[in-house]
Amino acid sequence: MNLLECLIAIALSMLLLNPLLKTSADLVAKQIEYEKRQLLTSEAERAFELIGRAIRMAGYRNINSTQRRKQKNQWIQVQKKSGFRVSDSVMIQHEISDEIDFDCIGNALTKERAKSGLVHQGFFVDRQAGIAKGTKVNGGSLICQSLDRQGRLQNSTLMNGVNHLAIEEIVSSAKSPTQKLYQVRLQMTDGALLNLDLARTFGTRNLP
Repeated sequence: MNLLECLIAIALSMLLLNPLLKTSADLVAKQIEYEKRQLLTSEAERAFELIGRAIRMAGYRNINSTQRRKQKNQWIQVQKKSGFRVSDSVMIQHEISDEIDFDCIGNALTKERAKSGLVHQGFFVDRQAGIAKGTKVNGGSLICQSLDRQGRLQNSTLMNGVNHLAIEEIVSSAKSPTQKLYQVRLQMTDGALLNLDLARTFGTRNLP
């Protein structure tokens, strides 16, 4: 086999292999995208679970409590466009139950982790810590705000990759003073191609 025949054989091989190589590369890219999508969805579901649990607890009063609460709007407060990329934030308060309950970072709720007998839980999106301004970031960080053992507010990062958090109260025709519905929307991002918009609706159960 001379040089020309070798070159022709190589060219024919490349023509045959190129579609296979392209297909393999596309499959790998699709698999990576699928895994990223699954990871972002899983993170969002964890955030929904924590936020939803807090919303359901908003306004809870222990049956043995004798303390009077005058402010009706103190139990759940939504602040619009107050966080990273005009994300919303939600602040929730409730009393401690006789069961074993946990805050948004997994600490058991006790009298030490309360202020004036009230537990505080908040959720908002902030810029990722330690990232210099002007640096491209993979979304923001979902922050959980709770009380430490001295009753002081503390902020803890739950997850990164949150591009936007929106919380809207759903106005229902059936007016019920003890229940409100909130739609929570999260936009998750990998900082490149993926931007997933996910939403869940939660209702309060304990508003006085």
